[in-house]
Amino acid sequence: MKRALFSLAAALFTIMTMNAQSINGSWKGALDVQGTKISLIFHIKDSAGGWATTMDSPDQGASGIPVDSTSFADNKLYLAVKAAGISYNGTLSGSTITGEFKQGGMQLPLTLTKTVVTKPGDTTLPSGEVELQKIMAQDKGDYKYKVEDYFARPKSSQFQLSPGGKYLSYMEKDDAGKRHVYVKEIATGKINRAIEEKEELIKGYGWINDERLVYAMDKGGNENYHIYAANVDGSNVLDLTPFDDVQAGIERILKDQKNYMIISMNRDNKQIFEPYKVNVVTGQLEKLYENKDVSNPIAGYDFDKDGNLRGFSKMFQGIKTQYFYKPAGANDYELYFTNNWDDNFNILSFSYNPSNPDEAYVLTNLDSDRARIILYDFKKKEKIKEVFSNKDYDAGGLGLSRKRNYEVDYYSYEGEKEEVIPVSGLFKKMSADLKKEFKDYQFIITGKTDDESKYLVYVTSDRLVGRYYIYDVASAKTTFLYDLMPQLKEANMAVMKPIAFKSRDGKTIHGYITLPEAALNGKKVPLVVNPHGGPQGVRDSWGFNPETQLFASRGYATLQVNFRISGGYGKDFLRAGFKQIGRKLMDDIEDGVNYVIEKGWADPDKKAIYGGSHGGYATLMGLVKTPDLYTCGVDYVGVSNIETFFASFPEYWKPYKEMVKQIWYDLDDPQEAKIAKEVSPFYQLDKIRKPLLVVQGANDPRVNINESDQIVKALRVKGFDVPYMVKYNEGHGFQREENRIGFYKTMLGFLAGYLK
Repeated sequence: MKRALFSLAAALFTIMTMNAQSINGSWKGALDVQGTKISLIFHIKDSAGGWATTMDSPDQGASGIPVDSTSFADNKLYLAVKAAGISYNGTLSGSTITGEFKQGGMQLPLTLTKTVVTKPGDTTLPSGEVELQKIMAQDKGDYKYKVEDYFARPKSSQFQLSPGGKYLSYMEKDDAGKRHVYVKEIATGKINRAIEEKEELIKGYGWINDERLVYAMDKGGNENYHIYAANVDGSNVLDLTPFDDVQAGIERILKDQKNYMIISMNRDNKQIFEPYKVNVVTGQLEKLYENKDVSNPIAGYDFDKDGNLRGFSKMFQGIKTQYFYKPAGANDYELYFTNNWDDNFNILSFSYNPSNPDEAYVLTNLDSDRARIILYDFKKKEKIKEVFSNKDYDAGGLGLSRKRNYEVDYYSYEGEKEEVIPVSGLFKKMSADLKKEFKDYQFIITGKTDDESKYLVYVTSDRLVGRYYIYDVASAKTTFLYDLMPQLKEANMAVMKPIAFKSRDGKTIHGYITLPEAALNGKKVPLVVNPHGGPQGVRDSWGFNPETQLFASRGYATLQVNFRISGGYGKDFLRAGFKQIGRKLMDDIEDGVNYVIEKGWADPDKKAIYGGSHGGYATLMGLVKTPDLYTCGVDYVGVSNIETFFASFPEYWKPYKEMVKQIWYDLDDPQEAKIAKEVSPFYQLDKIRKPLLVVQGANDPRVNINESDQIVKALRVKGFDVPYMVKYNEGHGFQREENRIGFYKTMLGFLAGYLK
């Protein structure tokens, strides 16, 4: 009912007027639709003897919806939305309008109250819904799949086994688009709702024990996460971190202490995080260690399975890290290493060798380019042995068996695809069973019961979103559980091919090209260039990507380049991108474009660039640095001005400013400050000549809305038309289903206007 009632982005509202003195301003109310609150805000201005009225529906991410007429007489307000069959009758009394909202046979009370509404950024800049709808309408064609087929949330998802194996949990979407967490008792089939999603999204959830779950939520995408806990029957819901403007995260689940886990949060100082032990039943908190030195803060904690803090890494002088460790029996922590911040020495897990409590598996690149996994003795301060490495790629991680005395099950790394190297006998057998059944598909172990009798397996590929199975160790059989998106048929999906090419200065650059069927048949197709975010330490990966598949459904190829500074290719490759953002990173992207054109896949005259975060910045820089290379660009939560980007860092980023200077540019150095201006799109507006769409989440803590506002405003002053989508209930990327769908529909329409 909520969906039918509030497809408001396409509806025009009619409001009747009141006199100027009483009606001017904003009026807020909320409908209670089957237990779900739907907020409405009407903004009414006296305009040249008439009225200029718009409406927001914050819960739907819709704002600035135009209202075509407004009238008011004798304190009676009548609102009619004829196209949607909506009417409202209300009576004004003081600063309140009390009335009834009707649609069809439904009748709901609605009280509007005079309110003062403040929103981030310049609220006069975002494009109205009518303009965005016109852009969406340009995506015309007889296509097999709609945007919703790729970006509507699956009916069920996020499956997990409870630790004891008694329950299976999952998120299930209701008719209003809310995703609640349900728990199914496996033996009886009984299902109940354990966690209810209301106005804010559940950003993640997990099991503590067979009676208790935890989950995280922020407010409108501001990333100030609170951690909550609830019983499997939905009772005893607790906010474990009930503090304003605080960001919390989970450090470790304590398997051997049933009702406890370790979290970190910046409660006492917004710039630094400290660890707390929390009772998930009572909410009682105990601080485990003080992070006192704001100038050299602790950046990571290493707790063992019993909740003991064994070691920690500190930032030192802004650009170095120091590692401190307390050997078994010692009274205090001692300094072990002082390294550059990008030198890795990270404990993956203690080995729990009963004869040596100071033995641990460590991921390190201290004396190598590629990160590798070693077994290290902290008592003797020496490497015992190297246990895994790959000559071409950084090692990734390992899996241990808690049941089998922490035996190593596997090592992993990411090359062209994610690779898992079985080690233990059990895991070798399980991998052989799964490979035999799923052949060329990629299978991922996403969970297991504490007794390791059952494993949750996720099967996927570049053309398959994913299916869940349960693997039973005793029988060696898999049982099908759920297909996330059965509407997307594998045969209709595009192929994602790993590629490698030489940069103009001789480096080997890896990436991926997703090709629609026409390109496989030899036709040159339009190209979407999609630089990744980060940029440092992040990379694009092989697998099902709904964005690239959506583009392929419209006949576009998608290029993703793991340019220098991307993660996984070694320390030298990472460092080669330092102080090259906007310069050699862009060269690598351009070299990738030339490569796919030379391969005959892409139409050289139809190329768009689109990306989010650093990818949004790269979009703007692509239009600046090579103004004739691209046909158009889409900037999604991207940086436009390095100076203002640095100045708007959230508090918890500020201790890392010196590190950021090494990666980006040091604005205190006159020469580097000059370069930073040269690679800030805001200062190169005259070079932007191709069409641009800008998209922003208003509550973004990483890339402040001012980054988008200023580029849009400056370009419009120059007479350059820039459609601008802003969602006021989103942060760094859109998470709400209706906003994601609206964004991709708008982008497809925009691209169709220039690539078709």
